[in-house]
Amino acid sequence: MTKYKDIINDICKNIHTGLIDFDEPRSEASMPTQASSEFITNKQQGDWAEDVIFRAINENSDNIVAVRYGKSDDLVAGDVGFEQFFNDYQNELDTIGKRPDILLFNVRDFDEQLGYDISSQKSSDIGEYVSKAIAGIEVRSSAFLINKYTEEANRVVRENTERAIELKREVLLNYVDLLRQKRPELIDILQQLNETTVRTLDYRVTSWRSSQRLQELSSKLSEIKKCIKAIQKRNTLSITPKVEDLKVVHKWIMTYNVPHFYVQVFFDRIYGVSFKHILELVSNPELEDDKYFIEQDTKNQNKTTIKIPSQDGVCLAQAVTEPNHHSVRKELNKGRLLFYVKFDGGEAFLDKHNFDSLFCCSL
Repeated sequence: MTKYKDIINDICKNIHTGLIDFDEPRSEASMPTQASSEFITNKQQGDWAEDVIFRAINENSDNIVAVRYGKSDDLVAGDVGFEQFFNDYQNELDTIGKRPDILLFNVRDFDEQLGYDISSQKSSDIGEYVSKAIAGIEVRSSAFLINKYTEEANRVVRENTERAIELKREVLLNYVDLLRQKRPELIDILQQLNETTVRTLDYRVTSWRSSQRLQELSSKLSEIKKCIKAIQKRNTLSITPKVEDLKVVHKWIMTYNVPHFYVQVFFDRIYGVSFKHILELVSNPELEDDKYFIEQDTKNQNKTTIKIPSQDGVCLAQAVTEPNHHSVRKELNKGRLLFYVKFDGGEAFLDKHNFDSLFCCSL
């Protein structure tokens, strides 16, 4: 039987080294010098997302146990001891790779003495135990209500489609003589425009000013073009693995031979995708800008991020209750004050069938 890590390695051979070269050492990370309120709030949101997944699995399964595994220290840049924590973390990345946030174990393999949290255990002490896990889960969080986002995105597409078709009819009814003189190819393009083709059509806009009718035609063609751009704009929320993390996740898989997954937690739904599928996508350049997008993420220090439309993942929870939240004051060692949001509570209602399908185990 082919090992999971060998399957992963075979896929990695097909990934363009210009995106990521798994044979090259990872780039050395710079230690942050100070934290911000936004950074700590985002970290708290990530911790809440992890907790929601952790509790949902352990409260609803007789067969699977979720165990906290990823580094979870509350130290941030500016705290006493952060430099040592950061250096130890970097050394571990080079030794075993990046720990996923949560490990899943079959009940029979769960070590009650180690308990539900092994995040502070040395990797050298728990290596054999980690290798018994059936899955590692990297939890990502997103501060969106995906249902509201999708509803608004659909409204924008619907209204712009209706307007584009309305303008097309006006142009073909009242200005086709001018199009024959100036841009005859636009007649065919406009005739093709409908609710389906509007997602792929495109044309160059020309500005005419020599007569009132030409100005009116230019204005209508420009508005159609604007509608098309709004319709074709990527308008889905995503599952968001960072490119730089692929290398350290790969390292962890090579160390323990445990299947790895990304899970994206929104405030009303949860989606998941396997690391194997992520690699399969990025190994196929023809799928870029269709099934995945590669972008510099301004919300994450401009780090290169792979964005996979969430609806192309597996919906693990179709309902999530929002957490409670409150403000927290944090005093750094030099007297600098930070105020951030802390989250607690909330519940995810897992879809058993989809969970079993993604993780190939019975919840």
